[in-house]
Amino acid sequence: MDFKTLKLMIFHGSLARRLLLRALMVTTALSIVPLLQIISGLDLESGYASSFIFPGTFAFSKAWGSFKMVQYGGNRNLTTSVVKELMGKNMLNYSAKALCVGEGSMSAVMALKDLGFFDVHGVYRHPFFSLKHKKFIYELDYEDKSYDFVLSRDLDKVSVPALLVLEIERVLKPGGIGAILIGPTGSDPTSLIRSATPVSSLLKASIVVYVDHLNELTLVVFEKKLENVTYFEQYRLPADCPAMTNNKAIMNHIEPLMEVKPMEFEENIAYLPEFVNVSSKQRLVYIDIGASEHMNLNVSSWFFPSYPLDHKAFDVYFVDHNISVMLSYIKRPGINFVYYPGLAENRATSSSTNRDSDPFLEDEGFDFQLWFKDTVQYADYVVLKMNAGDVELQLLSDLFESGIICFIDELFLHCSDRTESGQAVKGGDCMSLFKSLRRAGVYVHQWWGA
Repeated sequence: MDFKTLKLMIFHGSLARRLLLRALMVTTALSIVPLLQIISGLDLESGYASSFIFPGTFAFSKAWGSFKMVQYGGNRNLTTSVVKELMGKNMLNYSAKALCVGEGSMSAVMALKDLGFFDVHGVYRHPFFSLKHKKFIYELDYEDKSYDFVLSRDLDKVSVPALLVLEIERVLKPGGIGAILIGPTGSDPTSLIRSATPVSSLLKASIVVYVDHLNELTLVVFEKKLENVTYFEQYRLPADCPAMTNNKAIMNHIEPLMEVKPMEFEENIAYLPEFVNVSSKQRLVYIDIGASEHMNLNVSSWFFPSYPLDHKAFDVYFVDHNISVMLSYIKRPGINFVYYPGLAENRATSSSTNRDSDPFLEDEGFDFQLWFKDTVQYADYVVLKMNAGDVELQLLSDLFESGIICFIDELFLHCSDRTESGQAVKGGDCMSLFKSLRRAGVYVHQWWGA
């Protein structure tokens, strides 16, 4: 067979058809994966690209799948690192409704589910080209204010970063957390500022609350501002806040707030033990802050007249600065006096208090929060009574800030619209104060005094 005859067979015979068919199949295998991803938004990062096998392409598919599996594991580890970082800063909890956006979304979703998040979603489509939506902009197909947490690492990969940041901010609920990974970046402190600036400059209704290096990337975290919230709702409490969680289902049973003191108001109070079983509690604890304000030596009963539990079952703590009034009570069984010199500030600003009859010692640095943590246990049932004075209201804010409010089951608060110093109470007036506490989940009563 001469060369001319062989040449004709190659280009016009069955061998040519087989070679052309094989080349076509290889080309199809190389192009169908990204084509499917563009058209349908499918994310094949999990390693299942190897299932697209054509004759003669097995080696390529196996290698591609191995590469994607390594990338998949890296994305999961990165997501886990982000979550642990935010958990450690008390910015995130497992009850958050989460959304993962862009590259690595599928592995991020699975990592969050493995960690304990139960409501997790992902956006897998190509960021700026989706034939299905016929748009070149990064729009998230979710309603405004629908997620508590959004995670993305696409900012330095999209052509219009502003659209991505604004869309993440749009779908975040007020108080929600957005986390964006940018990188790689340097390790010096100025690189953190450079990385965070593009994000912070784009935000309209959020503020950057945390920036740090993470696995050679920069983690930029921002929080969406709260809208029309009351004073105490601004605090971010832990997800496992016992008192708030337990009281949520029974808040509708609490007595309505009143503008003026009703007749025989004690009879109208919906005490918490009427709706919850406290028999499983380790201890019953009653704490009265500023007790001397509503006591004198002739008072025969300091407890709530119609409370459904016997006061003798409680471990009682009177927290005050007035030794002369309180000394008569600490001799009674089960009653403890806790000296809190800082409460004398209320007396010092009050023009109606007789200073000569109320001796007090120098402030010895008493820390109420530390005392509370040392005294009250997780399994205790805690009732707190206090006045809405300057010091007490600051203390109440501190209880929210520290999360200690989560261990106070029932609160009795005596309030007038002006504190001892003449300042308005937190929230503007007493009614606003009580509404704010109840909206925050505190089972609080108006206490009009004996």
